[in-house]
Amino acid sequence: MAGQYLVTGGAGFIGSNYVHRLLSRGETVTVFDNLSRGGSRKNLAWLRETFGEGAFRLVEGDIRDANAIQQAAADADVVVHLAGQVAVTTSVINPREDFEINAQGTFNVLEAARLSGRNPAFIYASTNKVYGGMEDVRVVEERTRYAYADYPYGIPETHPLDFHSPYGCSKGCGDQYVRDYARIYDLPTVVFRQSCIYGPRQFGVEDQGWVAWFVIATLTGKPITVYGDGKQVRDVLYVEDLLNAYDAAVAQIDHAAGTVYNVGGGAENILAIWTEFGPLLEKLAGKTLPTAQGDWRPGDQRVFVADVRKAEAELGWRPKVGVEEGIRRLYQWVQENPGLFEG
Repeated sequence: MAGQYLVTGGAGFIGSNYVHRLLSRGETVTVFDNLSRGGSRKNLAWLRETFGEGAFRLVEGDIRDANAIQQAAADADVVVHLAGQVAVTTSVINPREDFEINAQGTFNVLEAARLSGRNPAFIYASTNKVYGGMEDVRVVEERTRYAYADYPYGIPETHPLDFHSPYGCSKGCGDQYVRDYARIYDLPTVVFRQSCIYGPRQFGVEDQGWVAWFVIATLTGKPITVYGDGKQVRDVLYVEDLLNAYDAAVAQIDHAAGTVYNVGGGAENILAIWTEFGPLLEKLAGKTLPTAQGDWRPGDQRVFVADVRKAEAELGWRPKVGVEEGIRRLYQWVQENPGLFEG
């Protein structure tokens, strides 16, 4: 599906990677971003160096500004809504701002798409946090990781939602609004409940983007704190695989509209955040990495693994980049770009 793309958060980690892909194949792209995230200006500079100054339209705006996003969406054939407040810890400290960005902001973007009259395909980046703490799910402790006792393929989309943390509530509110706009207004929307996404252009910090943060800290000599016991398990997905899912949904929007998909590494791409990731990093770095210990953080699930079989069955999508290969690529990117991480 060719046409005009609007990418909110297009200067962020996932957004800039997707904009790069879209421009590479000749799409017309508007980037809507308030440039508040660390690394966003560096990502814009990279896109301009690669494709030229006028290769895409930049609207420096905030999704909390309904008029600004409405103007930006006026000609869009595809809206990819990636802008958001992304850290659980930040949401706990400032829940009002988190709500205004993730819940009201998503509502603004949806309304902009609806009011445009163009019925654009609408992709929403939701989160696995909408499933909450999942205290009712039995977890067993193994030598290096926690694991589900009863979900060998991970948690399916049919699992009850139980928003936990202000971040979970605000993203979950957006998740349900996006889904309902397909039912009520016939807007062709798709919700992707994303697991841990990682890859190049990710300027991870301690509160968000843990895979990239551990790699960056390893290569820049910054201290690493492991919260909890380090055996927490996540399914991790390389960014290019995520973008393949976006493309698959847009290409099959008539079928995908109104649907919710888990999109993550699935049961084949899981990693304990330190007891398994630590040794991988130490192998790449060729040295032992000292760590400090921190308390468990609120809303930190011992395990989250997404069941991604629905996306495979309906969109023909599945992860292609394995954990070790993806982390090696990310490590190499950080290693080759030391100037991006100075200061």
